[in-house]
Amino acid sequence: MTYEFHPEARIEYFEAIAYYEERQHGLGARFTIEIENTVQRVLESPLRWQQVERDVRRCLAHKFPYGILYAVEEGRIFILAIMHHSREPNYWRERSKR
Repeated sequence: MTYEFHPEARIEYFEAIAYYEERQHGLGARFTIEIENTVQRVLESPLRWQQVERDVRRCLAHKFPYGILYAVEEGRIFILAIMHHSREPNYWRERSKR
């Protein structure tokens, strides 16, 4: 199975990496590893994680306050958001109406 980012989710991801790297050298790389590990967990068992809306699920990162919101589509995972836990919870909903 493959995965693809919604364009806005990719931007969020890179902005979060930059934010953490600005705070401490190497922290952006640790964030990247954690998100990639979270994506791997999703790929291994896409239907395991909590369904938050219709076909959208959420898998939480372990070491950072982020979750991956995604939809399972034919042969791929479509990542709608790399969402910080304290961010407005529904900002990504328009992305699921693709």
